[in-house]
Amino acid sequence: MTPEQGVLLVVDDNEMNRDLLSRRLQRQGHTIVTANNGREAIDKMRSQPFDLVLLDVMMPELNGYETLEQLKQDPDLRHIPVIMISALDDIESVVRCIELGAEDYLFKPFNPTLLKARIGACLEKKRLRDQEQSYLKLIQAEQEKSERLLLNVLPKAIADQLKQGSQTIADNFTEVTVLFADLVNFTELSSKLSPAELVALLNQIFSTFDQLAELHGLEKIKTIGDSYMVVGGLPLPQAGHAEAIARMALDMQKAIAQINISHIHPSFGPLQMRVGINTGPVGAGVIGIKKFTYDLWGDTVNIASRMESLSLPGRIQVSATTYERLQDKFQFEKRGPIEVKGKGEMTTYFLLGS
Repeated sequence: MTPEQGVLLVVDDNEMNRDLLSRRLQRQGHTIVTANNGREAIDKMRSQPFDLVLLDVMMPELNGYETLEQLKQDPDLRHIPVIMISALDDIESVVRCIELGAEDYLFKPFNPTLLKARIGACLEKKRLRDQEQSYLKLIQAEQEKSERLLLNVLPKAIADQLKQGSQTIADNFTEVTVLFADLVNFTELSSKLSPAELVALLNQIFSTFDQLAELHGLEKIKTIGDSYMVVGGLPLPQAGHAEAIARMALDMQKAIAQINISHIHPSFGPLQMRVGINTGPVGAGVIGIKKFTYDLWGDTVNIASRMESLSLPGRIQVSATTYERLQDKFQFEKRGPIEVKGKGEMTTYFLLGS
């Protein structure tokens, strides 16, 4: 079917008029469907697509005016162009139809050349509108794709600031809770796995952690090798950030214990993690121009990292600051003082459970 041809619906209660108009339009190459009245026309338009409707004004049950009004009120049908065809040649009828949304108005008996020209013009407008809608859908799909990619890199609140034109995005937070976790014996593990196996394993682990972070309302910051970093209390304040991080840590330990890697290499035992948690103030912001990164800095982050690196396999080590906020809601085992680089001796605790 060429752009000058289309699927047309002819609506007229007079059988002779319908047949005459249908045959003429078929000779022009159009595909014709007919309807005896307005109700039948609306039913057919809801069941199949049309490029144009030729609608008689004077019909029983539902006349042309009422049919046109219903079509233009229906979001799924209002885009279909309508040419009114009627023996009524008074200007009031023409004005009423145009005001109701008709594309054009032809008087019976109509001039065949004029009819062909009017139909061709309506089909061209319909084709251009369909093309425009197709482009808009494509643009919308690309925008949604870009939005998803951006939200994979930045928290939504930060992404919104960036889209609004903020040049520098940086904030101080008086109290958040930071968690670091890494796999035990990762270097040995990576030496015995192929790159594809290693990536698949890390993807399985970190995807599970991402789901847990979303479940607990936390913000994943980044992964570095086998290390995973997540924070509670930013970029939007969260009253129970320390508790949410503690529950996240316990769920992470349960999740890692369920991952079996013996099928990859028979010498591997169960996977284990070291986890470290600390609570305190941080600075946070977006760094980079071409590749954005939302990152944290400050002593709180450094201590959380030390809590993880000085923890024991399969244990969750928390600082005294975090312990003070959670001691009434969780079970702990006091580890006692340990030497922390740059900080000297610090008293730490192992989180055991709720």
